[in-house]
Amino acid sequence: MFKNNYSIFRYFSEKIVCIIFLIHSSFLFAQLTGKTDAIYSGTPWFDQNGNVVSAHGANIIMDNGKFYLFGEAHSDTNNAFAGFNCYSSKDLYNWKFERVALPVQNSGKLGPNRVGERVKVMKNPKTKEYIMFMHADSLTYKDQFVGYATSKTVKGPYNFKGPLLFNDKPIKKWDMGVFQDKDGSGYILIHGGEIYKLGEDYKSVVEQVNANMTSGFESPTMLKKDGLYYLIGSNLTSWERNDNYYYTSNSIRGPWISRGLIAPEGSLTWNSQSTFVLPIEGTKDTTYMFMGDRWSFPKQASAATYVWQPLLISGTSLSMRTYQEAWQINVSTGLASPIKTGDKIIENTDKQILYSGNWKHLNNGDAISESKSNEKCASFSIKFSGQQIALYSYVGTENGYARIVLSDKKGKVIVTSLIDMYSKSPLSTQLFRSQLLKKDTYTLTVYVTGERSNWSDKRKSNYGSTGDFVSLDKIIIQN
Repeated sequence: MFKNNYSIFRYFSEKIVCIIFLIHSSFLFAQLTGKTDAIYSGTPWFDQNGNVVSAHGANIIMDNGKFYLFGEAHSDTNNAFAGFNCYSSKDLYNWKFERVALPVQNSGKLGPNRVGERVKVMKNPKTKEYIMFMHADSLTYKDQFVGYATSKTVKGPYNFKGPLLFNDKPIKKWDMGVFQDKDGSGYILIHGGEIYKLGEDYKSVVEQVNANMTSGFESPTMLKKDGLYYLIGSNLTSWERNDNYYYTSNSIRGPWISRGLIAPEGSLTWNSQSTFVLPIEGTKDTTYMFMGDRWSFPKQASAATYVWQPLLISGTSLSMRTYQEAWQINVSTGLASPIKTGDKIIENTDKQILYSGNWKHLNNGDAISESKSNEKCASFSIKFSGQQIALYSYVGTENGYARIVLSDKKGKVIVTSLIDMYSKSPLSTQLFRSQLLKKDTYTLTVYVTGERSNWSDKRKSNYGSTGDFVSLDKIIIQN
């Protein structure tokens, strides 16, 4: 098995390092902080402290020249409410962690062992108060209602007020969203297509303007362009991705007309679930940005990512025909544009890539080549010179979690992250991209964790991966 003492040393050293990283799933090192130059979907994002951005089921509002992102914090152990986070950004690429805008309460409906999801914030145009809405529930999803919290400042802290009332009763539903019309009217969107109009202070519901019109239709979100309303939702598949679809209407009261899917059939909305659409209004155009979640239960804190894409809108047609893994937005002009993603492509069979453990190098004859392993602590590494590195893998139904470790030329770990290679819809895609680094020499190492994304929903239906494979398609280096 071993040709010399160095091979023995290297083998056991790699095993020890792998075990350390797998035991300590939280980050052991002060992560490198750097700049990001674009929106990269499906990859971990890092804040100013080098921590993974944790803001799912989110929305964004603009306030005093900054974008504020609100989303669910998570743990890697269960789905209990862990707080709602607030981040800020001037460019939608680089996110600053501001605070936990609404923490776990000491007790009550958003206390320990409760569920808090789909956080959305709107600024009331009359009172200037910031109102936060959310789905609150029990861990068994049997005590659902739409709740709200208030704050005098955008960052919070927010004060949880309890259920949002309609005719003196809570709205006993789960997945929800919000929409603020041009005239300042606020609306609560509920799964099934229900729409409720908020009172002038946004703290109660005064009218149901649209009744339930379909089954499922979770994670509802809405946008308006040229007087036409577009209502987007997903099928009912727990945290599994599916083909999201939409309706249009000339009035928020309906009638609503079904228009079909927003992405190619079978793409599962580019492996995501809708949560919000952000209009980025500029001096030359308005880009409508679809915000989707790529869930990863149980490692929601570490491995769940985001799919943000510019929408194509023409008349009643709304779509994301192609997947843009990297794109830029000029927040002043409102114009979106693609970006070059790298200078050098290194295929998985390249001799620069060093494999440790049992790896299969496959080529099915259709120009698809990959290296894969499900042996725990098997790894591959590459030493490179440049300022950015990206990892592409073939995601599929038998794939699991991989641990990414990026170190400098002295061996100091500067970035570590967990990535999920599972997908119900197989394809080659980018799963990791470092921030822009100081141009130097680095080493990227990827380990097989022996774990997978797998879960059951409240109906006891099973979802997720059937294997622990880690896959490598190619690596891209930006010089």
